Amino acid sequence: MSDPRRVSSSERRETKGPDRAPATVGVLGGGRMGAGIAHAFLLAGSRVTVVERDAASADAALQRIRESIRRSVERDPGLNEVEITRRIATGTDIAAFATVDLSIEAVPEDRALKDDALARAEAAMPEHAILASNTSSISIDDLAAGRLRPERFLGLHFFNPVPASALVEIVRGAATDAAVVESASGWVDALGKTPIVVSDSPGFASSRLGVMLGLEAIRMLEEGVASAADIDAAMTLGYRHPMGPLRTTDVVGLDVRLGIAEELERTLGERFAPPDLLRRMVAEGKLGRKSGEGFYAWNEER
Repeated sequence: MSDPRRVSSSERRETKGPDRAPATVGVLGGGRMGAGIAHAFLLAGSRVTVVERDAASADAALQRIRESIRRSVERDPGLNEVEITRRIATGTDIAAFATVDLSIEAVPEDRALKDDALARAEAAMPEHAILASNTSSISIDDLAAGRLRPERFLGLHFFNPVPASALVEIVRGAATDAAVVESASGWVDALGKTPIVVSDSPGFASSRLGVMLGLEAIRMLEEGVASAADIDAAMTLGYRHPMGPLRTTDVVGLDVRLGIAEELERTLGERFAPPDLLRRMVAEGKLGRKSGEGFYAWNEER
């Protein structure tokens, strides 16, 4: 039986006018994902505040976002770089979230870390605001258990790199209000991205499928079935994937993929057990693009 709360993106566009991004957005965590999320909302017209753990990290986040915006302006001269960057603020004080309409945590994929980040954000933000986690594998219902307003909490799973990604996975928890899902879907539309709505389950839809493919590709490389480039070519040329699973793992980060695999192994069983090769590469610091080496050598600025 279909869920009466579920409304597809195409149905929404047929029944509603253009959606607007939230006026003010708070992002907790300004790493590659947090900066990408901030970039997306800035281009959609939002004012964005990024909060980091210390001043050096906040400054690094600001530079990361400005550089990302600069690249967007180079691709689209119609964008006003000065006007966009005027709407960025970074700092270390979570009290800056007092006026946000949407707060998104974008800290590393660690349950305790995310619980702490969400608690801090929720305590600072106004009651009307929506709280979201960018988790790619941790249960939204588990994270909702510690929230003050679980009905206004959901998952907003953005994909790396955020500026180039066309998808946002909206994860609806058991307590999430239908109106909150509707608002989030409209905001994703306003970003120029496509929302898909999934119910809370281990790995949701995207991580569960993507990680399974990535882990099997790593096992094939480990077993000497083919080179990394040829395994990826099998998927890009044979199945028309825009990027092969090993290159994708490099872009996402081998440490991130390992953390997701361990969470899925814990919840779904040994079919998600990380290959020894993945564990070894992470232990050696070969994390993919962000470290300069993974399954491929990455020489561009990180």
